[in-house]
Amino acid sequence: MGVGDQLRSQYLEIQGMVIKADNGRELRSFTFKEEDQTQEVRAVERITLLETLAKQLPLDSICFSSKLAKIEKHKDGETLLELVNGTQILSKVVIGCDGIRSSVAKWMGFSEPKYVGYCAFRGLADYPDGQPFGPRVNYIYGQGVRAGYVPVSPTKVYWFVCFNSPSPGTLFQSQSLAFLHGMEICNSNRCTCCALEDSVVLVQKLAPALKAGPMAIEDALRSYQNERWPRIFPMTVRANVVGAVLQLENPVVCAVRDNVLVPKLIRLGPMLEHTNFEFEPLQTKV
Repeated sequence: MGVGDQLRSQYLEIQGMVIKADNGRELRSFTFKEEDQTQEVRAVERITLLETLAKQLPLDSICFSSKLAKIEKHKDGETLLELVNGTQILSKVVIGCDGIRSSVAKWMGFSEPKYVGYCAFRGLADYPDGQPFGPRVNYIYGQGVRAGYVPVSPTKVYWFVCFNSPSPGTLFQSQSLAFLHGMEICNSNRCTCCALEDSVVLVQKLAPALKAGPMAIEDALRSYQNERWPRIFPMTVRANVVGAVLQLENPVVCAVRDNVLVPKLIRLGPMLEHTNFEFEPLQTKV
């Protein structure tokens, strides 16, 4: 997409990954280059990524802080969007990327998202004098709780903790707090992307179709769906299954996970499949 070199200079290349039990015992470790010499993994701050991408566009291509007030079908077949400031936009294509409380999804009739039974807190730790961790992804698995951290830059570390909760938005449970206190990063600190793939494929499909009329747009969207489904569906199923398994609280199941599944059965290749996506460079003019 033409922004790789700008981001490489700011963010560390992650060399590998280690998985630990909540008592600190190492269950498994991997080195990315041993799996594939071409692998390049970096954790990039979302705001920097968005700003870098936005700078590649002509001025005024993006209207920031523009909350959607109303959406409706226009008489000529296009879609009318009205913003809270009164601005109206007539669009041939509307792509809803506005989160799980999506106004566009509601307008299209999609059901409300279902709560899966666990919550996550995420943060970015700042070390002005330099962070002390090696360039690898770190996962820690417990009973009904898991956490992780990964160095982003010489001074920043991304971290998360995911814990079971009967309802979304619940504060940390006591076992989650105890789990955090045992993490290496908390003792030192006192405390992802299919969307890009979608956008690339969608642009490749829509760019030639927009000038050809409504039927061509419908065909382009159908072609996009057919191309993305075989990749997205298995990844979605795998993410749901893995998430559910890792959040189990049963001590016997967790013992099997820590002593058999992770040390003996997990392979790095399938874990990196979601990072490998190749496409032809986007045209500068369409």
